[in-house]
Amino acid sequence: MTLKKNWHKILDNPDQIEEGKILKAQAGKKTLAVSKVNGEIGAVDNACPHMGGPLNEGTIENGFIKCPWHGYEFHTCTGKSPEGFDDKVQAYKLELKDDGVYVEVEEETIHEATISDVMIETMVNWGVDTVFGMVGHSNLGLADAMRLQEEKGNLKFIGIRHEGAAAFAASAYGKLTGTPAACLTIAGPGATNLFTGMWDAKVDRAPLLALTGQVATQVVGTGNFQEVDLVSAFSSVADFNHRVQADSPHAELMGLSIKHAILNKGVSHLTFPDEIQVLPANNSTASNSEGRMPNLAISPPIEELNKANALIKKAKKPTIIIGHGARNASQEILNFAKRIGAPIMTTFKAKGAVSDTHPLACGVLGKSGTPVAAHFMSSADLLIVFGASFARHTGISESIPTIQVDHDPLALAKFNAISVRVLGDIDTTASLLNERLDKSTIAQQPEKEIKTRWADWRKEKENRAKEPSDNVTPSKVFLELNKQVPEKGIMCVDVGNNAYSFGRYFESQDHRFLLSGYLGSIGFALPASIGAWAATKGKLPIVAVAGDGGFGQYMAELTTLVQYNIPVKLIIINNNQLAKISKEQRSGEFDVWKTDLSNPKFSDFAQSCGMTGLRAENNKEVEAKMKELFQTEGPALLEVITDPDKL
Repeated sequence: MTLKKNWHKILDNPDQIEEGKILKAQAGKKTLAVSKVNGEIGAVDNACPHMGGPLNEGTIENGFIKCPWHGYEFHTCTGKSPEGFDDKVQAYKLELKDDGVYVEVEEETIHEATISDVMIETMVNWGVDTVFGMVGHSNLGLADAMRLQEEKGNLKFIGIRHEGAAAFAASAYGKLTGTPAACLTIAGPGATNLFTGMWDAKVDRAPLLALTGQVATQVVGTGNFQEVDLVSAFSSVADFNHRVQADSPHAELMGLSIKHAILNKGVSHLTFPDEIQVLPANNSTASNSEGRMPNLAISPPIEELNKANALIKKAKKPTIIIGHGARNASQEILNFAKRIGAPIMTTFKAKGAVSDTHPLACGVLGKSGTPVAAHFMSSADLLIVFGASFARHTGISESIPTIQVDHDPLALAKFNAISVRVLGDIDTTASLLNERLDKSTIAQQPEKEIKTRWADWRKEKENRAKEPSDNVTPSKVFLELNKQVPEKGIMCVDVGNNAYSFGRYFESQDHRFLLSGYLGSIGFALPASIGAWAATKGKLPIVAVAGDGGFGQYMAELTTLVQYNIPVKLIIINNNQLAKISKEQRSGEFDVWKTDLSNPKFSDFAQSCGMTGLRAENNKEVEAKMKELFQTEGPALLEVITDPDKL
């Protein structure tokens, strides 16, 4: 480490500090306790060497600063303890100039690379360019390495207000891109706050990298402050899960964590003991992903392709279902659908994989779906399902002959027997199915009927939007959203009645949808919108729709939108109730109990955070307020007061 002495001004004039007082001053990276005793100014390190007590918060007695935590004493000018004690703090040379008081400190001129530097540089080299998190006392070395990469333009760090939001944002980033973002926390409670978002990424097969601080190795196992065994704690959620040690292969460890996250479509976790973060890297250097990643375009067995084609040839009304696992292969599937003239529908998790404006599109299947999709599935004589789970909420029939295509062998016939099970990369398989079709296959032509059924459904939606109501009907919200939303963008969805209405009433154009699928975690939409903005580098419009219950969990992240000027358009469906739970209580013949909510005016709260806040209380106000929402530059929120009993 190379050091150089530099002078820093700490006071504009000597009278800026009163006799017998202590001020905290910053000289470069040094924090000093500056005091005046008998007219003489002194400057010493601000941290007591005993346990780091802040000396500027102490008192002066007989020319000595007394530490506020344990009473240790240090001379205001020399930093020495009273006679008989060996403790001392560093004292600094002062100089009085015409424009103020200056202090001389030794500063690092050439940064010595640390283990954290090597690992964060490796992370960047492997393509991780975004981190969501919170800087704290047990991740300072790691955070400083991120700072250096951000100063070089290699990394974007987004500071959030709750670590749970960081994990949700990273999960959304992974769902959208197929590559991981990282989330950074301190030890203990900061790390455990990640748990829900990590599980969201795991069960929805999204890559995520969690980086956590940890207490110093020497006190692990002693019940130290904020000590949690994070490797054990995250063993159920993280596929790759390690504590970094002084003798670890540091670059390799980071590279493997990212490789596992991408290839396993899951969670990797590394935890960094406090002292490890700042150890010199010595001869350790960063690595990259060159030559480390396989080509995943795996073709299925010919035998299964032949079986699939035989069923397709016999079918009179084949229908295609796109699931979440096939959301990135939609173009090849569309080509195949056009070739056989098959209606296309998606699961709710895959909403947006095909535009509802496509002549073969039928919308979403299942509880959040359209009657268009329900009709064409029920009348099908063959289902061709790409990347769907067949879980109950997908709404996929089990009584119709089915071809299932998936890259995951465990997903094939997971819940019930399937006629033909095709294992392979979905994009590649859809292309091969198209290429190998028998030339005599005659495509059905359902476009006219699809168009007619969409017209009927749109008329029904308009009628529902006009129903008498003291508040706003949900169908009216999404009718106006469809009119005003840009035709291309990212839509972030929460859970609850708002999600059911969103899936049913909103017609996607060139939109991608993000939701907490299998975990179904309330509060997802707002943090996800932050992740979506980061993933798209701010190049696409971001819209988030949440209920009042979900929004209430991460309200503070509005300040994150404001701090980074993230232009999310946020729509809050406010019915002052956990309305979906009330409905479930009634369905189960329980009393409706403890589902009422006491809400502030969310529009006023948004304004207090420094962003535009709008409010619509009846159907007449929605159109103008929705239009104003999308005309607003920067982040903006529209609160819509709705009836909890309407969907």
